[in-house]
Amino acid sequence: MITQQQVTDVLKTVQDPFLHKNLVETGGLRELKIKEGLISLKIALAKEDRVKQMQIQVEISSKLKKAGADSVGMRFRILTEDEIKALGGFPEAAPSLLSPENKTVFIAVASGKGGVGKSTVSVNLALALARKGKKVGLLDADIYGFSVPDMMGIENRPAVVNDRIIPVSRLGIQVISMGFFVENNSPVIWRGPMLGKMLNNFFNDVNWGDLDYLILDLPPGTGDIAMDVHARLPHSKEIIVTTPHPTAAFVAARAGAMAEKTEHEILGVIENMAYFKSRKTGEVEYVFGKGGGDKLSDLLHTDLLGRLPLGQPEPKAGEFAPGVYFEDDPIAEEYDRIAEKVILKIETAE
Repeated sequence: MITQQQVTDVLKTVQDPFLHKNLVETGGLRELKIKEGLISLKIALAKEDRVKQMQIQVEISSKLKKAGADSVGMRFRILTEDEIKALGGFPEAAPSLLSPENKTVFIAVASGKGGVGKSTVSVNLALALARKGKKVGLLDADIYGFSVPDMMGIENRPAVVNDRIIPVSRLGIQVISMGFFVENNSPVIWRGPMLGKMLNNFFNDVNWGDLDYLILDLPPGTGDIAMDVHARLPHSKEIIVTTPHPTAAFVAARAGAMAEKTEHEILGVIENMAYFKSRKTGEVEYVFGKGGGDKLSDLLHTDLLGRLPLGQPEPKAGEFAPGVYFEDDPIAEEYDRIAEKVILKIETAE
């Protein structure tokens, strides 16, 4: 049976997210009861924050169950002002991506609907920019449909160094995804405000380092989460992804309209799944029709950055990354051309 000492030892490895001291140091352990492998805890944190509380609850429960607990129940309280003052108060916040002095260029990749390959474009555009010598981060902000870790073959999770999250480095890209913070691919059932706070953590609590570009894979459509991301990024660039089908282009125009309303600069449109080219015969088929990208770019008064064919990435020996087009793939060359246009548009405008 798990003992009180074992529980205390576990809590020494869990930090108050606001004071950056462990829960034993802060006096955050208010109550501990153990009965036949069932543990009941009352934990006090420095601030009331449901997202942080949920993260702490997941961390403590996971660690205690590994130590032998059958079940863990938890309630949260708030440390008093005097307790916080006695602990030295709140540490100064480290510079974040949203700091005015930060020079990182945000490029949000959006679509009007799901299923158009927005995440594929986000991943491979990030890689193409890196091949051009740029320092690139990729934020998988598609909270409900996160897929970047699977597409890039990422199996490890972010580390924490000096109380800040370190992104996972993969293929030269710094990556953060909601998929890193859920257990066993569980569905995300949090409410909008909690998800908004989680996104804020991705900007403020992650040590992204010195980036030239941060690619954001936005949720499809114009729902609350997509709007929240737009609102948090006052000077973002934006790329709209569509397929050639006229209806898809019509729906994607809504995402473009939202970008304009939030004063984001639309860099251009990418038409994905524009055609299928047989690797054996070279024959081209327009599986989803023609004209959607041109129609959308005209409607938004912007450029068509490129047309990407429909095709499965060629695997690379020694690398498991099923959504990545590697350098020697003809489709990767298309992404390289798009990256060149993106860099030119951004750098000539500065």
